[in-house]
Amino acid sequence: GGNLPSSSVRGIWHRRDKRDEYIYHNNHTRVLDNFKGRTQMLGHLGQDNCTLEIVDIRDHDNGPFCFRIERIRTEDNKPTKDKFSFVEESDAPAPTLNHPPTAIEGQPYTVTCSIIHTCPSHWPELSWTGRIGEIREDHKDIRSGNWETQSILTFVPEEKDDHSEITCTAEFFGRKTSSKTFQLYIKRTENYNHIIIPTVVAIGTAVIVGLLCIFMPTKNTNLQN
Repeated sequence: GGNLPSSSVRGIWHRRDKRDEYIYHNNHTRVLDNFKGRTQMLGHLGQDNCTLEIVDIRDHDNGPFCFRIERIRTEDNKPTKDKFSFVEESDAPAPTLNHPPTAIEGQPYTVTCSIIHTCPSHWPELSWTGRIGEIREDHKDIRSGNWETQSILTFVPEEKDDHSEITCTAEFFGRKTSSKTFQLYIKRTENYNHIIIPTVVAIGTAVIVGLLCIFMPTKNTNLQN
């Protein structure tokens, strides 16, 4: 049990069907010419993290690629039995939106856009369309070679925003993008003017009638005397 020290293991990335064609090796002279200077290990092998970064993406970088970890057992770097894990290509992951189902007109409303990624050297850029407001960003390590980037949008909705669409777009290093959209529903605040005004008028009328009721008997009494 426990993590292996990084000095006792080495990681190698290579083409799936050609084990001797390295796209990353700690001995840079063994890396394919068209990958030299463009790949680096971002993860720490002793922490079970084999994250690889490829910059300046080109047409021939379409993989698939495999990762091999070797445990170094002697000073001349003779490895133990190879161990493999495979990495399949996938589309850019879509952001996740978290928000209350309904916004209340005139009250602050917050939407959080989150994206999970594996490239801490190049954070995905999150942007909003459909609404402007105060934006706060947050980045955190969620372990196992994964990071989370969040963009938090806060604004005060108006009646005209009802049924409008708000979109969060994630742009990754290399200009690959993905997005998520939701429709905003506004709950209007009640207008109590039509209730308050008649009530005030009614109270004023009652006061006037009450005064008349007080003075009228006095006047009648004077007439009788």
